[in-house]
Amino acid sequence: MSDAADPTLVIDGCAIATVDATGTEYRDGHIVVRGNRIEAVGGGPAPETPGATRIDGRGCLLTPGLVNTHHHLYQWVTRGLVPDATLFEWLTTLYPIWAGIDADATRIAATGGLASLARSGCTTTTDHHYVFPRDAGDLLAAEIDAAAQVGLRFHPCRGSMDLGRSAGGLPPDSVIETLDDILTASADAVSRHHDDSFDSMLRIALAPCSPFSVSADLLRESALLARELGVRLHTHVAETLDEQQYCLATHGVTPAEYLEKLGWIGPDVWWAHAIHLDDTAIGTMARSGTGVAHCPTSNGRLGAGIARTADLLAAGVAVGLGVDGAASNEASSLIEEPRNALFFARQRGGPQSLSVRTALDMATMGGARILGRDTEIGSLEAGKLADLALWNLSTPAHAGIEDPVTALILGSAPPLAALVVNGRIVVRHGNIQTIDEDAVGRDVARTQAALVAKAG
Repeated sequence: MSDAADPTLVIDGCAIATVDATGTEYRDGHIVVRGNRIEAVGGGPAPETPGATRIDGRGCLLTPGLVNTHHHLYQWVTRGLVPDATLFEWLTTLYPIWAGIDADATRIAATGGLASLARSGCTTTTDHHYVFPRDAGDLLAAEIDAAAQVGLRFHPCRGSMDLGRSAGGLPPDSVIETLDDILTASADAVSRHHDDSFDSMLRIALAPCSPFSVSADLLRESALLARELGVRLHTHVAETLDEQQYCLATHGVTPAEYLEKLGWIGPDVWWAHAIHLDDTAIGTMARSGTGVAHCPTSNGRLGAGIARTADLLAAGVAVGLGVDGAASNEASSLIEEPRNALFFARQRGGPQSLSVRTALDMATMGGARILGRDTEIGSLEAGKLADLALWNLSTPAHAGIEDPVTALILGSAPPLAALVVNGRIVVRHGNIQTIDEDAVGRDVARTQAALVAKAG
């Protein structure tokens, strides 16, 4: 809890979109942060605050920090390798390269990916790490260290695969684990790393990869374990028609029906993608409180389909946004996701199907809801954690767009004047304050070349 001795930050003179329950906005407002909490937010000049660090927000829009609900950070070192392929073709080509990752490669990849997220306004991110080659070291700890270094709030998911090619699955046997090893490692990850405190910077979820790479036993047992340990559940569902055909042929049901049978619905569960859903599946998700990580850019990159986002929202399903794996979204720019989500929804349902403010809500409160953190992050309100994005809209690219939220969502991605995570300035004037980006870039290039050479 903050007290009078905590450092204070004041941002003044900016437009503000609080994304609170009533959609409060200010054309000229201020925010006061004490320690890691928002102390006040309102219109007009900030009150006198002696000793505070001050940021001049004129020409800027202040929003909550963006929340990324689906990612595969290790893929940052394998971007651009399979640019023109379906999901299954892309996976089978890259699995042999991913089989060569180790803790050092994972740390480097995560640092690069997290830096890119920070530069695109992200303050909280998940990661779904499911490739654990034998003797590769502690890969989960490697990416946790990277998140601490960059300074983002982190929700890594201990992923897993136990259904290799020899048993009818998609991944090669070299990257799968046994059921017992997965459950032991999952429990250990929660015991070592999970922090459920209000201002936690680190929470763990359990995340078997997908219906075509894990067994029914793994899905069932992971759900039981997660609920026993009090953590959330995440997996890929209904991403492609190939997956739908696989589940129908193998299990006699759709992917959504298969997950429901195995206990994978509820307010502690969020599905990635969820593109190919029928009305029954959407109704089941709404009634159970199951959330969705919508990844429009990656879906477009892989030609996977267009999600029924407007229908999900209309049904009352919590929908957040995700950049997805860096190798299926080379930019991994979170601020591009609400724009693409809006465009894709309107391709399905016309210009009234998704508004610019709904798109911003998905990128902030939507993500907070499906991570179970809507009382802590996702909106700018007194008492919430100080995760803030200050967007510079005074550039020629944004000049003349009268509504700042429209400028942010429909205009080109604006530069960040500042990114604040847990009260700490992580980005200032577009530059990350916590790491040497040039050095990280060199490490990423070196690591990708080594992995490709190793895979032959």
